[in-house]
Amino acid sequence: MRLRFTRRAIQDLSAIGDYLRPRNPAGAARVSTAILDSMQILTQFPNSGRLQDIEGVRKLVTRRYPYLIYYEVDNAAGEIVVITSQHAAQERDYSDL
Repeated sequence: MRLRFTRRAIQDLSAIGDYLRPRNPAGAARVSTAILDSMQILTQFPNSGRLQDIEGVRKLVTRRYPYLIYYEVDNAAGEIVVITSQHAAQERDYSDL
């Protein structure tokens, strides 16, 4: 499986870096790496995330940092579609089942 990012997912990742970088440049790099590493794990274990209240949407919590990755698995296309990434303290668009 390969990763495909929605426009929103790309904007979210950029916003996370933009928020953290002025406060702690090294920390911003570590957080970005942790989020991307978690997404790479999805390529091997696409159904590892918890199902959400919207059909087909799953949530994965990143390792080490409280960021949530929302995604869908498109088996026909062989893709994991990353919908959004956000900090766990933010208001969420989706809820666990």
